[in-house]
Amino acid sequence: MSVKTNAIRIVETAKFDYILHSYPCKEALDAVTVAGKIGADIERVFKTLVTEGKSGNYYVFVVPGAEELDLKKAASSVGEKSVSMIHVKDINKITGYIRGGCSPVGMKKNYVTVFDSSAEIFDRIYVSAGKLGFQMEINPQDLCKLVNGKFCPITL
Repeated sequence: MSVKTNAIRIVETAKFDYILHSYPCKEALDAVTVAGKIGADIERVFKTLVTEGKSGNYYVFVVPGAEELDLKKAASSVGEKSVSMIHVKDINKITGYIRGGCSPVGMKKNYVTVFDSSAEIFDRIYVSAGKLGFQMEINPQDLCKLVNGKFCPITL
């Protein structure tokens, strides 16, 4: 596969090991469907969510695909009073990615990024590679280092 997204370029420049998985996709799919298409355990497929804090700052949260982000825990993890999900129409403007292809790596700016602590139990997790139909399988510690992130319990 010769797909090169910002996310893939950054991972390769950092010399982190990853495996690129592709699947047929014409529109954004939920993580459970993606897991089925690539033959991965849903517990290891993570989705990237972008929020806005009361302060006006944006935050990125990476959570297991079948789980829901706990907005109170998320806000607490980044020192905000509250956070709310950004509108779908704003995803591209804020991140440079489209819905369903939003990777925690390679956004327009380096936003504070928090991974759900469940990611730490796996040697490798799956996240979007920055384009619809592509997932990157990568070590969560490497991924966290790459975006200067941290691990916290942030799901319901």
